[in-house]
Amino acid sequence: MDGGASYNPRTVEEVFRDFKGRRAGMIKALTTDVEEFYQQCDPEKENLCLYGFPSEQWEVNLPAEEVPPELPEPALGINFARDGMQEKDWLSLVAVHSDAWLLSVAFYFGSRFGFDKADSMINDLPTIFEVVTGTAKKQVKEKSSVSNHSSNKTKSNSKRGSESQGKYSKAMQAKDEDDEGLDEEDEEDHGETLCGACGENYASDEFWICCDICEKWFHGKCVKITPARAEHIKQYKCPSCSNKRARP
Repeated sequence: MDGGASYNPRTVEEVFRDFKGRRAGMIKALTTDVEEFYQQCDPEKENLCLYGFPSEQWEVNLPAEEVPPELPEPALGINFARDGMQEKDWLSLVAVHSDAWLLSVAFYFGSRFGFDKADSMINDLPTIFEVVTGTAKKQVKEKSSVSNHSSNKTKSNSKRGSESQGKYSKAMQAKDEDDEGLDEEDEEDHGETLCGACGENYASDEFWICCDICEKWFHGKCVKITPARAEHIKQYKCPSCSNKRARP
């Protein structure tokens, strides 16, 4: 492992350059050099790690012997899972661990000074996982699509704002009518409205938002939605409905 232990970035730009070089090497191992990488990760060998170097090279090797190591160490034993998973899934797993290692090394170097600038530059790059799984290309297309329709989004924002205000006004009106004293039927419709998160009753001085999927009402503070943020939400899904949608 001669590819960077002695190299010690001392500025934000050098940390980012180090990050890019190591990242390029690991991407190479998991894409263009994947056959060689696969062969080197023999499950019969001891715990192996994938290292990326500032020179854009990669290496599969045993972990550092010194304790503590001079640099943070990558995931240990990546070779053991190779034959127990689909190759695509295994490579994706190694990619995720490689992303985590890259960040740990970058923050190790950057802990000596303000890291905001390097953090921003790192965030502009797709992760290794996104490159290996192909999701990085999809995101580029989505960003392009968003850019092309920015004017339409601006127009729709005002519509979404009025929709959000409509939801808020509806809840306010329901509470006001309840306070004035409606008949029992109206009280059942509005007066018994409870927050789907905390179970508390409606309060006139609090912002509420309605889920467009399950149609339950929530305190804005319970679902971390502010009136300003609600103006930019076209269709609000509560945490419960969002989790159900995310399951395969």
